Amino acid sequence: MNTLAERVYAVGVQHWDRRLFDELIPLPDGTSYNAYLIKGNQKTALLDTVDPAKTSELIDHLVQTGIEKLDYIVSHHAEQDHSGSIPDVLLMYPEAKVVTNPKCKSMLMEHLRLEEEQFITVEDGQELSLGDKTLRFIYTPWVHWPETMCTWLPEDRILFSCDFFGSHQATSRLFVEDEPTVYEAAKRYYAEIMMPFRSAIRGNLKKIESLDIRLIAPSHGPVYPRPSFIMDAYRDWISDDVKNEVVVAFVSMHDSTRRMAEYFTEALASRNIRVQLFNITGGDVGKLAISLVDAATVVLATPTVLTGPHPNAAYAAMLVNALRPKTRFVGLIGSYGWGGKMPEQMTSLLSGLKAEMLPPVIAKGYPTEAVFTALDELAETILNRHRQAGLCQ
Repeated sequence: MNTLAERVYAVGVQHWDRRLFDELIPLPDGTSYNAYLIKGNQKTALLDTVDPAKTSELIDHLVQTGIEKLDYIVSHHAEQDHSGSIPDVLLMYPEAKVVTNPKCKSMLMEHLRLEEEQFITVEDGQELSLGDKTLRFIYTPWVHWPETMCTWLPEDRILFSCDFFGSHQATSRLFVEDEPTVYEAAKRYYAEIMMPFRSAIRGNLKKIESLDIRLIAPSHGPVYPRPSFIMDAYRDWISDDVKNEVVVAFVSMHDSTRRMAEYFTEALASRNIRVQLFNITGGDVGKLAISLVDAATVVLATPTVLTGPHPNAAYAAMLVNALRPKTRFVGLIGSYGWGGKMPEQMTSLLSGLKAEMLPPVIAKGYPTEAVFTALDELAETILNRHRQAGLCQ
């Protein structure tokens, strides 16, 4: 049995072959649904459950612990990958109470049709005794839903952080051993899920900084035996600092836009600007999301379909707009055959960004020398903006 401390067990489940989360987010390394069992000398608590697809495995793990009575099921977050097995666990342990905050209680009643009498609600900072072990609840809203919270186990110095600090990664290792690999997975997770909530995360980090944390046990991915590793990474990601990097994401139908994107990439690289070039069609949007965490500039490139952007480019624009990266500058390049409103529509799709919109470069048909010159000028403009921001010499 996987043990975090004396009478503290990991009873969650690995989902090795899941490849898409929320029918949206790619999972190249699968994922896990972490649940933890804490046995005090008087009471026993289960912290979170698992996705309904893996309920039977959670039940098996609980049976293996030999517990005959479960007093509490702590629900940190109402989303079903954490809460979906609660009804089945309650069937096994009907005397157990679901412990959560009032907002999460309301959501669980709506999503899982649980009854009022099945709950105990707790306030921010409130404690629940298991005898020789204590659960202290810490509200951490907007990581990444409004009702999320963490649990602090002071006797063993473990922070059960739910989605906060998570990583979509199926692994047989209970603890983080290969930090670079986990860093990439955690950054992908942050980019796809947490990035729109940078301001809230700043406040939540401050709430836990005073804790003497030995382990951080998230709801996805391995447990962190070196908490500073992931906390320092989050401090970097949520800061306002950007790097001398440009993300260029393109779609091309007849090579006009591709040629523009590739030429533009070389123009930026020749000016000592780091560039990441993505073909949106068939590409890993998770990789694109990761690249947005640090980039000072994002440039989208699209042909015109009928009168607007290619649907894949429109999706990329909507994704960037929804993730709200700390990007300072946004550009648009593309092509058209006979007309349309592609630049205006793409600009509208990016309206939620707090970034300077640079002048677009649009070609009619295959790019001419004048278009290539305009791309050089755009690259020079970006270089100057980066210099003014102190990102390069």
